Amino acid sequence: MRPPELHEARQKAARNEITPAELKAVEDAAIRDVVAAQRKAGLRSATDGEFRRSSWHMDFIYQLDGVSQSDEKLHVKFHNAAGDLEFSPPGLQVDGKVGLSEPIFAEHFDFLASVTDPEVTPKLTIPSPSMVYYRGGRTAVDETVYPDLEDFFSDLSVAYGKQIAAMGEHGCRYLQLDDTSLAYLNDPKQRELVARMGGDADTLHLRNIKTMNAALAHKPDGMAITTHLCRGNFRSSWAAEGSYDFVAEALFNELNVDGYFLEFDDERSGGFEPLRFVPKGKYVVLGLVTTKRGELESLESLQRRIEEASRYIDVDQLCLSPQCGFSSTEEGNDLTRDEQFRKLERIVETADKVWG
Repeated sequence: MRPPELHEARQKAARNEITPAELKAVEDAAIRDVVAAQRKAGLRSATDGEFRRSSWHMDFIYQLDGVSQSDEKLHVKFHNAAGDLEFSPPGLQVDGKVGLSEPIFAEHFDFLASVTDPEVTPKLTIPSPSMVYYRGGRTAVDETVYPDLEDFFSDLSVAYGKQIAAMGEHGCRYLQLDDTSLAYLNDPKQRELVARMGGDADTLHLRNIKTMNAALAHKPDGMAITTHLCRGNFRSSWAAEGSYDFVAEALFNELNVDGYFLEFDDERSGGFEPLRFVPKGKYVVLGLVTTKRGELESLESLQRRIEEASRYIDVDQLCLSPQCGFSSTEEGNDLTRDEQFRKLERIVETADKVWG
């Protein structure tokens, strides 16, 4: 979650009341502080909290060659205990050949690495290539540029392959591809939406896995790549529901990542049964600690749920994390920063109990 001074600085920058350099100085200070706080909580990896972004994915996607912001708004309905709310960010359009002129967020990662202790692994998170296509579908890809969608997916994979290789050159050894599409597609309502947009709802997950794998072929030696699947995370609200059953077999056996961050914080996520498809040699990070509410999970309840999951997968292939980010967009979720760090500390405490 962004600290108040960062919110204030971003608002001032939007009004041209401070310079980009002044905003960057506030961001730098906030990132130093949050890296130190992650270390204090006991984490062995560190992120910059995405403090330089307003959104977890669009800030990256708009920097790809051939992709621009659309005049049309996306309309995504989110749900929470109090009711529904609509998230209406600008959409995107593919109006040129997709490519990568220079690595995206490389300077962000370089700064993170410079303020991270040597025994802590700096980690970069970026949206997966699936996110360039999932919400807009065929209509967001100009048919005069890409009359054949296969050429679009090929160019997208090449661009992401260049990004992955470039981050390796910058010293990144831990990269996470955030992919909500592979979680959303478990929801029959989301598959109906894909079908209405003209897509093949039954095979889109396979298409997305194929595109990701083509990019992952460029992974340098020594880099671990994981993916994170969630069902939406905006101001403590969610967009989809359903267990991982629909995508599980292909997800775990065909997608060439080292590990999977999976959302398991409430009944919307279904049970642990899909974990039976996970092969040896891959890790599953159980997102048992919710980021949507402030109440702290008990050590005993987390241990019990890890034990339940271990009925389907070896416990030494399991890890523990929050269910999603605390602030996928700059607005943040409905909890305090103190509650956020208590949850991180509880995760470390639980991991010490379970895995030693």
